[in-house]
Parts: sequence; structure tokens; C-alpha cells
Amino acid sequence: MANKIKVKLILELRAAGLSRNTIAATRHISKHSVSDVMHISDAKGITYNDVRSLPEETVYRMFYPDKFAVEQLYEQPGYEYVHQELKRVGVTLKLLWQEYQEKCNSSSKIAMGYTKFCKGYADYAVVNKLTNHLEHKPGIVTEVDWSGPTMSYVDTSTGEVVTVYLFVGTLPYSQYSYVEPTLDMKMDTFIRCHIRMYEYFEGVTTRLTCDNLKTGVVSHPKDGEIVLTADYEALGEHYMTAIMPAGVRKPKQKASVEGTVGKIATAIIAKLRNELFYSFPDLKAAVAKKLYEFNHENFQKRDGSRYDSYLDEKPALHSIPAIPYEIATWVYGRKVNIDYHVVFEYNRYSCPYQYAHKKVDLRITDTTVEIFSGENRLSTHNRFPAGRKNQYATHTEDMPDKFKFSPWDDIRIKNWACSIGKYTAETVERIFEYVSIKEQGYNPALAVLRLSNKYSEARLEAACEFAITNGIKKPRYHHLNSILAANQDVLYLESKNAKSNQTRKMGYLRGSDYYGGGNND
Repeated sequence: MANKIKVKLILELRAAGLSRNTIAATRHISKHSVSDVMHISDAKGITYNDVRSLPEETVYRMFYPDKFAVEQLYEQPGYEYVHQELKRVGVTLKLLWQEYQEKCNSSSKIAMGYTKFCKGYADYAVVNKLTNHLEHKPGIVTEVDWSGPTMSYVDTSTGEVVTVYLFVGTLPYSQYSYVEPTLDMKMDTFIRCHIRMYEYFEGVTTRLTCDNLKTGVVSHPKDGEIVLTADYEALGEHYMTAIMPAGVRKPKQKASVEGTVGKIATAIIAKLRNELFYSFPDLKAAVAKKLYEFNHENFQKRDGSRYDSYLDEKPALHSIPAIPYEIATWVYGRKVNIDYHVVFEYNRYSCPYQYAHKKVDLRITDTTVEIFSGENRLSTHNRFPAGRKNQYATHTEDMPDKFKFSPWDDIRIKNWACSIGKYTAETVERIFEYVSIKEQGYNPALAVLRLSNKYSEARLEAACEFAITNGIKKPRYHHLNSILAANQDVLYLESKNAKSNQTRKMGYLRGSDYYGGGNND
């Protein structure tokens, strides 16, 4: 029911000595309504004492008999029900008015027109401080943008002042917001901010509205299809949210986040303007603290806080996927080695042995390495940490079963090494000692042996001898190739031969026994 002028309350406050402006300000009643009641009171000579014992409805009828008659003529809608129904997807005031009309017609009551119906709900929303809910439904939209104002901290190692950017995300219905400081506004950073924002909101809305920034939108023509970047589109598919960029030069299409950016400038940036930060983590912690205060501070014109409204909106959010979205990069045309492993960052990852010598594509995330042939995913591995080298990730099912896929085997490889020399054989033997399965030794051993084709078997044998005698426990291709390229094997042999020749030139020292001396004198 639309809010009526509280005639009895106005008369009571006037009798208590309160002025028109004071009554209007303290009771949230328009000055026009207060003045109107006072004029009618004076004209009819009705005071509070005259109506003290009468019901509010009766007093209102005494002051506004025509309005009372009209209002009683129409069936009053249940505006509380209307407000709750408007939160549901696809429900509009016009639909609810049509349902209200049908209900009135079925009960032979008079229904008010659409304009009066909407005005009645607007009055109800204002009185109950629900104006923001008129514009947005819970769980429908998230708005994101970069804040224009920036922050900074001082790098203590260089003295440089580092600029810090703020990513801002807002749920328009509740105005609950997320702010994250970043060191750049690149694509990876932008995507990661979205991932952490959804974790902060503990849910996802049906739509996501962003600006036409280059990190997210390839093109936004006036007519035709909007083209998003591949990563941004993949993010939307992962979280099942429709990414809908705002119209070009139309900030009102994401007014909530635009307003939040301005409020953030005051609530966070301005409040921290006099603080100096000497590390990025310290700045992030300070921003997080101010964001908490911002979300939990009471509204000026509504009851509760952004957090309170968020709790009302949270049930309408879609659940976030169990596995967060991971940013991926692609490496195309990588050849599968003879040992059915693919090399990435000096480590080897297996795929089915049938793909040896063929080319595959790698999809790389922070935690995984996926191997694809066309659109078919062949294998998935946990990615080795940065800094690890020459590690093997091998799935048992990728290995050949009951037969040797390659004409090369460990016996043939070792025989080849022995034919070159004992130090080459020792090098290959050590390679096979440090692998889990012998197939993992094929490629590194063959890589070593093929150096003989480039530099000769004699030089390879000398390089292996140099490596082993100089304390390299696990000589590999990169060790031996460096030795050969720098001619260290040649210098080593020259030095070795020189020492050998010097020993021969010294001859033999014969004692007195040889010449018949001593006891033979």
C-alpha cells in the first residue's frame, strides 16, 4: 500500500512545539505534506487534542476525505510482495501490474492504473529506503573497471617511486565492492583480478559489465558482434557469465562501478594519502583494511551497510567452479622425442608413445602442462616448479606395451658408446643410472653419441674423459657440447700428451746394482 501522509503524527509533533522544517527532516516527510496538514488544521480548527484518541485512519479521512474515498475505491497492491518478486530474474513492474489486474478482475475489485501502481511502489521504496533496489536485481550484474586515481610505494632498494593501479569490481544491487592493487594493467593481471574478485564475492553473477579496455575487448562496433580477447572470453565461459562491455563513451551503463571508483578515491586513496609505503605487500594490506571498512560502513540514506546488502544478495549468486580459472599460454608444433616425451623448459613430459616423432601443441598454465594433438588432449601433467631441469613426468599408460617402439634400445646405445671408448661408455652408463625407466635415457644418451658425428669419435671420447676426470658426475649433452665448442678437449689432450712426453725424456735412473756396485764390488 502506498504511504499516506501521517496526519496524526504531524499534529502531535506540532503540538510538542516542533517547526515544519524539523518535522519534515526528522520524520522523513516532505515539507509540502507537513505544510498542507498544518493549513488544513488551521482552516478546520482541528488540534491534536481533538484527535488524540482517534485511529490514524479516521484522522486521515477527516483531513483528506476525497483522497480517502479514491484510495478506498481501488484494491491496494501488496507492495512488499511486489518488492520481493522484483528480485527474481525477468520479473518487471509491468508484469506484476498485469497479474494484479487479473487478480482484481477475478475478485470483482477495481484495479488501479499502471502509472498509479508504479508511483505507489516508488513511494513504498522511498519510505523503506529501497531506492537502489529499484534499478538492480540481486545476482544479475558485476561491474568492473580500473580506477583513474592511482597509488604508489617507495622501492627501498632503488629509491624509485612505483605506481600502483587499482582494479575495482562492484555488485550494483548491494554496492558490495572488491578492490585490488596491481603493478600493471596487463591482460594476465586483469584476468587474475577477476578470479580473486569472484573468490571474494563467493559467487558469480549472470552478467559482467566492463569498459572497452584493450586487455578485454578486441572490437566493439556500433553495429555487429562484440569481439572479446580469447582469454577474456575463456574466463566468461569458465565462470558461466556473459561478458557485456558497456557502450563506447557510455559510462552510465556501468554507473555503479563508476560511482564506486569515485567513492574508493575517498574511502581508500584519500584516507591513505599521508601514509608512506615501502613495499607492495604493505600497501596491499592497507588497502584491504580500508576496503573492509568501506564495505561495512553504514549507508547514509539506507539502513545497514554494503555487507548487509551483500548477505541479502549472496543467495542469488551462482556458485564459483570448484577449480579456479587458470590463465593458459600455448606452445605450438613441439616435436615428440624418440622416448615419447615432449621438452618444455628443460623438463620432459610424456604422451602416448604412438605420437613419437610427431608434432603436438602444449597448453601451459601455472600448474599444469597439457599435450594436444589438434583438439584431442593426449596427456596432462603437473608442471615442474621454476628452476627444475632435466626432470621427467611419465605416465605408465603412455609407455609401449610388450614391444619396443624404437629400433634403439639400451643395449644398442651402450654398444655404440663402447665402440667409441671407455669414457664415452662410462658417460652413457651414468645417464642410464639416473633415470627411473631405461626409455628415459634414450634421448640424452643418443644426444651425447651424436656429437661424434659433428666433432669425431676421438674428440667425443676426449671430452667425456675431461668431464669425468674434472668431477662432473652426470655428464650430459650440454656439458660435452660446451667442452667441444670451446676446444677444451683438444687442450686437455695436448696437456696430457705433453706430460707423457716429459716423463719419457727423463729416462730411467739406474742404481748401483745395475753397474755391479754395492755388494757386487
